[in-house]
Amino acid sequence: MLIEGLPLWIAATNAWIVAPGGPGGECVLIDAPPDPGAIVARLTEHGLRLVALLSTHGHVDHVGGVREVLNATEAGDNADVHVPVHIHDADRHMLLDPIGTSGGFGQFLEAEGLDTRPPELVYGLDDGQKVSGAGMTFTAIHTPGHTKGSVCLLMEVEGEGSVLFSGDHLFAGSIGRTDLPGGSYEELMASMAEKILPLADDVNVLPGHGPVTTVGQERRTNPFLLELQAGGRAPSGLWTPG
Repeated sequence: MLIEGLPLWIAATNAWIVAPGGPGGECVLIDAPPDPGAIVARLTEHGLRLVALLSTHGHVDHVGGVREVLNATEAGDNADVHVPVHIHDADRHMLLDPIGTSGGFGQFLEAEGLDTRPPELVYGLDDGQKVSGAGMTFTAIHTPGHTKGSVCLLMEVEGEGSVLFSGDHLFAGSIGRTDLPGGSYEELMASMAEKILPLADDVNVLPGHGPVTTVGQERRTNPFLLELQAGGRAPSGLWTPG
């Protein structure tokens, strides 16, 4: 099993490459920041074939590189084979128009000349939905708060436990910001209490930014989760890129 995170673009957004058989096989990509060259180079270096792309949410630092990655993947002999992209319906509009929905960040994509046309195949990612790719199964957990369509993706790894790709919902020592359009602190903490805290302590958490952690580590040390468990309101200082 190969799971590799690439911190990319101006917010050091993690793109997660997941390949059950290691180099030389099929893989799934979790999020595609607007640094597609680095992603494609790594896929090529590992000799991997992308078969699915899952987006944890629609912010430009997570979807801005989707089309360019697909262009490279679907070139040559694979020109007639389109890679499916999955995103929650509430964030679909951001994937379809990453420049128009990203405010000032859109100018960076335009300046870099990135292809931001919509993917050929876009599917939803509903709560509890199971998405398969490369012999793996990911279960979508709808966790609104950072955006309306934010999801975490839970993957069971045989002999190694569970892995949660938490996007910008949960970080090591913090949580996602809620001051952007579609954000809601109350929704984020409610979905955290309902969907994430019940998970086992040994679930590995691979976030959209920053280092890997576990549910147990965050349950014991994350000030937002500690306050949530105590029944109060968590601190107001939210994580921001950089």
